[in-house]
Amino acid sequence: MKITLLAVGRLKEGPERSLIVRYLERSRDLGKTLGFTGFDVVELPESRAARALDRKTEEGRSLLTRLEGMTFIALDETGQSPSSDDFARWQANFRDSGTRNLAFVLGGADGLDSVVTKAAHSKLAFGAMTLPHQLARIVLSEQLYRAMTLLAGHPYHRA
Repeated sequence: MKITLLAVGRLKEGPERSLIVRYLERSRDLGKTLGFTGFDVVELPESRAARALDRKTEEGRSLLTRLEGMTFIALDETGQSPSSDDFARWQANFRDSGTRNLAFVLGGADGLDSVVTKAAHSKLAFGAMTLPHQLARIVLSEQLYRAMTLLAGHPYHRA
């Protein structure tokens, strides 16, 4: 199963991007042995519209175009906050049920348009707090790696 992180906005070079790349490379290496591929980041441009609602609408249309034919999980504060073990089981369940492409969708600065969250297979939250976009990407990347280690029985997760 191919995993993609689809995000509105581009991260600049720096420690955040380096950390994400490192976690996704580790995920890619370990995921191969577990039936997972990809772990790619696709960045879509932010809308230049003046109003937040218009930006969300434009970005939502762009996201849905890229998500055609994919199962996807929207990162949204109203989503479920699974444990790391449950998150790993989600990945395994998608893989085992025949899902070919799974995307995790991160909105821009204004969040995701409701058409995206309504079309999502499910919604994922990293708690009730709002995280900066780059930090949400880091947390998602780390949790994907943690999921791979849990599924592989690797000692990275020592809870």
